[in-house]
Amino acid sequence: MTTPHEELLPQTRRALLHRIAVGQVEGRAPSMVAAVVRGGRTVWTGARSSVDGQVPDENVQFRIGSISKTFTAVLVLRLRDEGLLDLSDPVEKHLPGTGLAEVTVAQLLSHTGGLAAESPAPWWERTPGSLRPELSDVLGEQPFRHPVGRRFHYSNPGFSVLGALVEKLRGAPWEQVLRAEVLEPLGLNRTSCLPQAPHAGGWAVHPWADVLLPEPLEDLGVMASAGQLWSTIADLARFAVFLTQGDERVLSAGTVREMRVPATPVEAADVVDGASYGLGLQLQHHDGRLLVGHSGSLPGFLANLSISVDDDVAAVVLTNCTSGPVISLIGADLVRIVAEAEPRIPEPWRPLREVDPAVLELAGQWYWGTNGFALRVTADGTISLGPFSGGGRRSSFRSNGDGTWTGLEGYYAGELLTAVRRSDGSLSHLDLGSFVFTRQPYDENAPVPGGVDPEGWQGVG
Repeated sequence: MTTPHEELLPQTRRALLHRIAVGQVEGRAPSMVAAVVRGGRTVWTGARSSVDGQVPDENVQFRIGSISKTFTAVLVLRLRDEGLLDLSDPVEKHLPGTGLAEVTVAQLLSHTGGLAAESPAPWWERTPGSLRPELSDVLGEQPFRHPVGRRFHYSNPGFSVLGALVEKLRGAPWEQVLRAEVLEPLGLNRTSCLPQAPHAGGWAVHPWADVLLPEPLEDLGVMASAGQLWSTIADLARFAVFLTQGDERVLSAGTVREMRVPATPVEAADVVDGASYGLGLQLQHHDGRLLVGHSGSLPGFLANLSISVDDDVAAVVLTNCTSGPVISLIGADLVRIVAEAEPRIPEPWRPLREVDPAVLELAGQWYWGTNGFALRVTADGTISLGPFSGGGRRSSFRSNGDGTWTGLEGYYAGELLTAVRRSDGSLSHLDLGSFVFTRQPYDENAPVPGGVDPEGWQGVG
């Protein structure tokens, strides 16, 4: 019997190795390492190197750049889950004097606070953080580039503010909090703020010649929470499992699911590219599948973490060059190769152990006006409502235990569905965000808004 934990097939493993080999050659990368995760564990690793006998393994550190932002987001959501802040809180409530009076915590997490993409000169990634000792040095005299909340605009300073927020509410340095609350519980022992041997050196590859230039390795100081971390493919593979399943020692499955929900206004370019951003996570559609994760870059290094939750496949790719490989595409291709060659084996269908008769009574056909919908009671304890066929509004709903249900996705996310009963207890209709769903189209026995013509349905003569 096939199980999710079986090793990958030989032809799949060869296809994965071929993809990173091509990526290393075409991108002219000094070295490249990669891992694939399936079923909650690493099922493949691969590496290529320009130096014979010096191929990095799964424990060699590379700088991961902006994947650090996802770690920072995890810390912020821990604060939220503990009740120490609300995502709708203005930043100034916790960090007075920043000059970001209108910006909320959620807007910083989703890059919608209108802040500049970078800190004031000099280029922060290639200069020591000691040049920017205070948060005011990172934000500058004119921190805003756009109206608050109006559009997605990626902001490194925004995540430095979130790092400062963590430090303020925890009363300890960001790095110390990260180690105690995330790295140690998840067993990410090879993830650190400063490089720990063995680690790769960062290189710039000349655009017109096959020669190298070493890149400086700077401590980013206040900007650390935006891009400081070093890690390995082994550690990031474990982190991918956490971002998929959650871990009650760090964040619940519900909270990591919340991180993966789009939280940014959609712009025209995003529609074309299929890209969006959640809470500390990038979201992008590739080959018809949604990938969540993050990319990272700092001088000398590129990194990518891509997760397809639906396929239960994740990929990590790390390399030590400033530019060259299109690393996000390599990560997406590694996911695609496994998902297509060895599609996920679904869990067996199983019926409900027990069902409330009042819930079972909801099952079947319903009509919103003349649009037909099917309501199903599913084994996971939710109900689903969607059109009989084709596209249209559909959602799953979670029971609130009082005869009402809350929508979980799509148009009806967060909306309340109520099973309305008559005085004798019989089922009358469904109220979904003021929409009335009836057992028959425009049922005269239900309170259809605007009423139903007493002459009923009729032909044209």
